[in-house]
Amino acid sequence: METYLRDIMAALGRLGVGNHALVHQSSLGLHSETEAIATKGQALHITRVAVWLRVLFTPLSPTFPLHLRRLLKTYQPDLLHLHLPNVSAFWVLFIPAARRLGWTIHWHSDVPLSEHKTALRLFYRLYRPFETALLRGATRVITTSPSYLESSAPLAPFRNKCGVVPLGIDPTYLGEPPEAGDDHNGPALKVLAVGRLTYYKGFEFLLRAASTVEEVRVDLVGSGELAGSLQDLARELGVEERVTFHSEVSGEELQSLLGACDLVCLPSIERSEAFGLVLLEAMYFRKATVASKVPGSGMSWVVTAGETGELCEPGNADDLAGQLRNLAADRDKIRRLGLAGRKRFDQLFHIDQSAAALLAEFTGILSERNPGNV
Repeated sequence: METYLRDIMAALGRLGVGNHALVHQSSLGLHSETEAIATKGQALHITRVAVWLRVLFTPLSPTFPLHLRRLLKTYQPDLLHLHLPNVSAFWVLFIPAARRLGWTIHWHSDVPLSEHKTALRLFYRLYRPFETALLRGATRVITTSPSYLESSAPLAPFRNKCGVVPLGIDPTYLGEPPEAGDDHNGPALKVLAVGRLTYYKGFEFLLRAASTVEEVRVDLVGSGELAGSLQDLARELGVEERVTFHSEVSGEELQSLLGACDLVCLPSIERSEAFGLVLLEAMYFRKATVASKVPGSGMSWVVTAGETGELCEPGNADDLAGQLRNLAADRDKIRRLGLAGRKRFDQLFHIDQSAAALLAEFTGILSERNPGNV
């Protein structure tokens, strides 16, 4: 969400839309700050509010409503654009100035009610009434893919106010991808996987698939609570020589890995993976993609099976291995998928397209509120 927020603020700014982001600090502490970040000839105005505690991955920020009230008074926005899930967004329900202004919700995902996270399911019982009130009060709800909208239970009663604006990325941060003809033709199938090392990402199944396809070499980029167990699994499966773990990489290093790989794999097993921005990065780099067809996730909408990539059954290492094996034997297909992916990126997933669609939504909302003044 952080990368998209940076990119969409800049892209909207280029379209003449002023904006100020009110977000949480990334680390715990008592200090809040407001800054203007220079990017591409403009300043992104951001207030980062202190986070005192995190409970179930949820930042608790008692001073958030104070900063929200202050910005409503000093910045005087025309619209509130709330990104969910985010417990601090609920404060708009209790601030009269926010209620008078109204809000648009950007629905990035449902609260992930995994069967593996009992505490989170209990927490959602407290969260849901506020979520419903926020949806009821929203002028518009923007989702990121048709498949996610269709499968979202919380959004079902509010479909009449929902629309779809796909996420996008700003490719200028990624640099220029290599020419399609520069792809290597060696015997190894170089697979890149990027993401937090947590259970729903499904990296365990990628390692198990790699253990049965000798041509596969994996670069796994990310950190998280499963780092140690995934490294242990690689040794147990005997693929430690074919899997390279990168805990943290710079932007330049990620670009290099994207340029060097044959395909990008996102083997997530739950709808917690609502979209998969790394798939867009792969498509921009003309790389084939392999993702899980998790029911209701946006992944199977982002990736067009057989055209820009392939889809496999979530949590099924054998199915994933079969897809990798087939691609390893057909380098021409890998190249075709990558070229088609770049075409789909250019059509749908550039950040400027996302910004233009959001501006149209915002303009429509303001026109309804103030006919003749927009």
